[in-house]
Amino acid sequence: MTISTHVLDAARGRPFAGIAVSLQRRDGTEVARAETDADGRITGWGDGLEAGVYRLVFDTAEAAPFFPEVVLTFDHSDPAQHYHVPLLLSPFAYSTYRGS
Repeated sequence: MTISTHVLDAARGRPFAGIAVSLQRRDGTEVARAETDADGRITGWGDGLEAGVYRLVFDTAEAAPFFPEVVLTFDHSDPAQHYHVPLLLSPFAYSTYRGS
């Protein structure tokens, strides 16, 4: 089981590189931290994680100052599956979905 994310600049149609992201348990305990690569991606997180509720905390202050931080909370209910949680970000809006 792994967790990955992808941050896209929805206004410009390109990836956001250099966004710091923290993977945390629901109680705020940090499990991993990384920055998005040139393609806006972070991959390979979560090997060996137990089932439970986790969150991705994105430091978006420079990319979208109106939203200095975006927190996406998700239920990692099946450790055998891959979880891809992308963030589409623009200056005054963001969205997410469960990717593949």
